[in-house]
Amino acid sequence: MAGPPTPRMKALEAKVVVLGKEGVGKTSLVVRYVGKIFSKNVSPTVGASFFTFKMTVDNHRVKLMVWDTAGQERFRSMAPMYYRKANAAFLVYDITQYSTFENMKTWVDELKTATDTPMVLCVLGNKCDLKDQRKVQSDEALMYAASIGALFFETSALTNEGVQEAFLRLSLALISLSKSAPNCGLITKDYDARRKSEDFLSFPPSLLLLREQIKEEEEKEEEEKKVGRCC
Repeated sequence: MAGPPTPRMKALEAKVVVLGKEGVGKTSLVVRYVGKIFSKNVSPTVGASFFTFKMTVDNHRVKLMVWDTAGQERFRSMAPMYYRKANAAFLVYDITQYSTFENMKTWVDELKTATDTPMVLCVLGNKCDLKDQRKVQSDEALMYAASIGALFFETSALTNEGVQEAFLRLSLALISLSKSAPNCGLITKDYDARRKSEDFLSFPPSLLLLREQIKEEEEKEEEEKKVGRCC
């Protein structure tokens, strides 16, 4: 006797914004996940960078449209145009700088006053590979995340620790939100495998350019080291 039919796969599109102070590693985290690379030579973001990524999880084809915002104070007034209608937010701080943890909280306050639809929040304590320089204790950050109903992970863009799990758990939380809050603004529809050829590339143009920039800067740095050894 045949079992029940397999539920049809759903397609879900979500806008995700990455917020936090300059230098906490927002771009490095996104590039580590989307492009599987890390470089210490990533330049500060100007305005915002846009990336897309797709994954299949829990019978859903999830497309994350990720807006990586600039952390410099002079660009803060531009932030609302990027987090408007966002479905989720990564809130990033540097575990070695307590001031970035306090700054991250101001983004939460801003989101609460500027958005009126449910969002998935995820607090990320980045640079956890620098545990000997820690200034923000995990327990304190975990308690804060729980108080705002957010996910919490400590991550390292350098070693990839926690990065994959953070994006996966965010995607699962978005799926749950789409089911529990139909008016949350998430776009969900039946997934059509025949449209696969129309998917965004895993490496969008913005990331390809960044990869080239990183490669050029690393080659330049290596040449400078060679010159230094010769003299």
